[in-house]
Amino acid sequence: QVRLTDSGGGLVQAGGSLKLSCVASGRYFSSCTMAWFRLAPGKEREFVGNIDKSGTITNYADSVKGRFAISRDNAKKTAFLNMNNLKPEDTAVYYCAATYEGLTARVYEYHSWGQGTQVTVSS
Repeated sequence: QVRLTDSGGGLVQAGGSLKLSCVASGRYFSSCTMAWFRLAPGKEREFVGNIDKSGTITNYADSVKGRFAISRDNAKKTAFLNMNNLKPEDTAVYYCAATYEGLTARVYEYHSWGQGTQVTVSS
């Protein structure tokens, strides 16, 4: 099992950028697919994107494709979410998550979660 701590959220104007980080503890980070989800008020938790355990393959939700990028550094047990050209509709609490199940977008297949970091985009 890995334990995750995500950080890097904040308040930014539309069109701005933020970089979120997710630091893992435990032995198996490099065996996990890492993902980012987000939760906005009144909505269900939404898949943002994920990255395979080697850092070679990434997938993104259509709503963020071309603006967001996920990367990872297995030596530092850290995953990142670079967010560019942020929009007010990106406002949410962002969570990193880990799974051994491969490149899945299903919330219930992720076994470890960060505590969440708030991203607020003003118009």
